[in-house]
Amino acid sequence: MNPKFRDLLETFENPCSGRDYTIEIVCPEFTSVCPKTGQPDFGTLTFDYVPGAKCVELKSLKLYLQQFRNEGIYYENVTNRILDDFVAVVEPRHVRLVAAFTARGGITTTVTAQYGLEKGSSNPR
Repeated sequence: MNPKFRDLLETFENPCSGRDYTIEIVCPEFTSVCPKTGQPDFGTLTFDYVPGAKCVELKSLKLYLQQFRNEGIYYENVTNRILDDFVAVVEPRHVRLVAAFTARGGITTTVTAQYGLEKGSSNPR
């Protein structure tokens, strides 16, 4: 696990920081490696976030996600690690990350992690 991955994420000033609005980013070509079998894992990551003062710069997000291509990491860990890095750099008001992985052995897995909502709250959309 390389802590420098997070350094690749860049932001820019939110041009509408006085208003709550949602940005959805879909990354359909995410890849990592199963730490048990060494086989590649493929998934679609969907970020749904309400920005604070900053927005994520998309090319930097792409380069950040590419770092996981050779990383042996379980679905649950990679989803939460990406969320933690995103929150640390972008500082959104709310973010929900859905990681939907393709079938392996007839089983699909979707991991959802979020930040910024209290228990019992509804989605800010």
